[in-house]
Amino acid sequence: MVTKIDGATTCNDVERQVFETEINMGTVHPAALEPYRVRLFIEDEIVKDAEITVGLNHRGIERIMEGLPVEKANSLTEKVCGICSNGHIFNSCRAGEGAIGIDIPERAVYLRVIAEELERLHSHMLYLGHGSEVVGHETLCMRIFYIRESVMQLLFMMGGNRVQYGIPILGGVRPRADLSEMEKQKVLETMDYIDDKVGVFAERFVSDPAVMHRITGTGELSQKQALKLAVTGPSLRATGYEYDYRTKMPEYDSIEFDIITQDGGDVRANILMRATEIFESTKIIRQAIRDMPEGPVVNRDWEMVDSPVYKSYIEVPRGVCYHSYGLEDGKVRHSVIRTPSMSNIGAMQESCIGHPVQDAQLAIVSCDPCFTCTDRAIQIIKL
Repeated sequence: MVTKIDGATTCNDVERQVFETEINMGTVHPAALEPYRVRLFIEDEIVKDAEITVGLNHRGIERIMEGLPVEKANSLTEKVCGICSNGHIFNSCRAGEGAIGIDIPERAVYLRVIAEELERLHSHMLYLGHGSEVVGHETLCMRIFYIRESVMQLLFMMGGNRVQYGIPILGGVRPRADLSEMEKQKVLETMDYIDDKVGVFAERFVSDPAVMHRITGTGELSQKQALKLAVTGPSLRATGYEYDYRTKMPEYDSIEFDIITQDGGDVRANILMRATEIFESTKIIRQAIRDMPEGPVVNRDWEMVDSPVYKSYIEVPRGVCYHSYGLEDGKVRHSVIRTPSMSNIGAMQESCIGHPVQDAQLAIVSCDPCFTCTDRAIQIIKL
């Protein structure tokens, strides 16, 4: 018999008390492939507060860039991250091109879009794979990783590497990244393959009652909270807020695509966001292949000039990415890199509160955090 006496619960005359406990997860955890630390403050298995600490991957890339020739500094930005390496060098080159005033050949613009959307495809599939693994469905994880391999082959074809492709350079793209007619046909065939296979994967995912029960309602983040905490990218759109920075990028002016949103802001909405955006990326790539003009892929007819700090923003797989630097005698000064995971991870501290401790890690990884990218941040303390 269970009764309540003066606010406490007794079972067989044994009083049950509420305890507050701290659980540490990390810096290495099987559900996350990068080092970070999570402190969970719980009462009877329910998370009451959380604290996420990053910084173990910090390598001081902005400081290393200081004083480097701009082209060498741009190449270094690829080392920020192994998942969104193209986004970093793409944005870094945009900052340099804006500072110097370099015009980009139209064909190079389309090639840059293709490379960035291929990276978005592989990143979203990586997220779906790890998400399936955290949920506990290894079969779904292996299936999406098998599909993702076709994207990695295309990135290898364009850049010569599977991780850091070195496609954008100041003035356009490397000539090796240009696509022949045969290679363009291979890209189109792969897009058809992805649409077909990811469609089957998504149908299998949402029809699994155990998976859907685990992710629906877990890690909820309201649209109001998301805006207050400066959430960006798919994690913001998962709350129903329609904002995609690609609509503000001139590279996408001639491309038609829909801004995908989901409602709820929970793990289910975040997973469906990435799965659905995959089909928009394949649509964008098809348009870029179809409309790509002939012509050069790089403009080398420019002269180095000094410039104050120039700012550039793009939409990478996790949200809005910021790069800025100035130029002095052809060398980089005052480089700053801000990645979307910084604010998204902060929001995940809020999203896991109120959930059982076993769902906390699932809520945290629902924003697709990239901790290597995140370790660009510095904290300024006013004394």
